Amino acid sequence: MQIKKPQQPDSDPIALASTVVGDPMDLRKLKTLIDLVSESNVSELEITEAEGKVRIVKSSGAPLVMQQPAMAMVAAPAAAPAASAAAPVAEAAPAAPAGHAVKSPMVGTFYRSSAPGAKAYVEVGSVVKEGETICIIEAMKILNEIEADKSGTVTKILCENGQAVEYGQPLFTIE
Repeated sequence: MQIKKPQQPDSDPIALASTVVGDPMDLRKLKTLIDLVSESNVSELEITEAEGKVRIVKSSGAPLVMQQPAMAMVAAPAAAPAASAAAPVAEAAPAAPAGHAVKSPMVGTFYRSSAPGAKAYVEVGSVVKEGETICIIEAMKILNEIEADKSGTVTKILCENGQAVEYGQPLFTIE
């Protein structure tokens, strides 16, 4: 779950975190961590404790807070409010790009070629066939070849080489 620091000066990001995520971590501690990241040269901070995991990533001057409760603390009724809170964010997302999106089948690191300095598997304008290798995602020191799930022409490459990708994140657009 991701919570962005609000742009409005009168909104309190800590209060927002407690209403969306619940109360698995002391809010004073969370606010202190956010302030430390905001005021320092640290771009990312991740802390794992018994009650869960918190990751704070600074981007464009505003910290991004992600908090995962421990599996033992997750309850089915608590999942419903979180899903309804995420629905307005999904509506504000920009329209999906035209064409078919090839999505990441796993979490890992995206690579356009088989080795540093090697020719990329595909470029914008490349014609690909279903089953053809179009990139590699490294996960747990294993290089996984990702194949095109549709034939067509690559119109967009949506990730940078060496970028961390999430499960389901669009990598390419094929038309």
